[in-house]
Amino acid sequence: MTLRLADKQAIVAEVGEVAKNALSAVTAEYRGLSVGEMSQLRVQARHAGVYLRVVRNTLARRALQGTGFACLNDTLVGPLLLAFSQREPGAAARLIRAFTKQNEKLLVKALAFDGQLLSINEIDKLADLPTRDEAMATLMAAMKAPIAKLVRILSEPHAKLVRTIAALRDQRQTTDA
Repeated sequence: MTLRLADKQAIVAEVGEVAKNALSAVTAEYRGLSVGEMSQLRVQARHAGVYLRVVRNTLARRALQGTGFACLNDTLVGPLLLAFSQREPGAAARLIRAFTKQNEKLLVKALAFDGQLLSINEIDKLADLPTRDEAMATLMAAMKAPIAKLVRILSEPHAKLVRTIAALRDQRQTTDA
């Protein structure tokens, strides 16, 4: 299918804008996947907040120029799809890793995070990054811990007094009986 110049420019502008705002990117070779499998991957990407697009490599190179993902340019060879994480850094890597477990035909070709090209073996590290909610929960637990410890320390003298009085009461009851 031939694209007109205006269509190519629109694709480059769209992918370039997504790449500027993305947190991480994964490229994967989709050779051998059926239309149904690609559709399933696209649905999962939408639910995960991942921008997924099949783009010609020359257009992808132009779109990635001037972004933090220009490091991917040398890896853009063959039939590839681009997956950009828009909300969470590990979302695209989690999506592609989970889909490759179901479908061995999808092959990861390159990863980029924070302007650096990562090894393909590091997909697990990127995929295991906490989600925004998990990171917030960890942060809140870390912030709450000193306050909870302070409350326990401040309430301990009162609790100790109550336990001492209760022990004296029990002791008197046993001696009176």
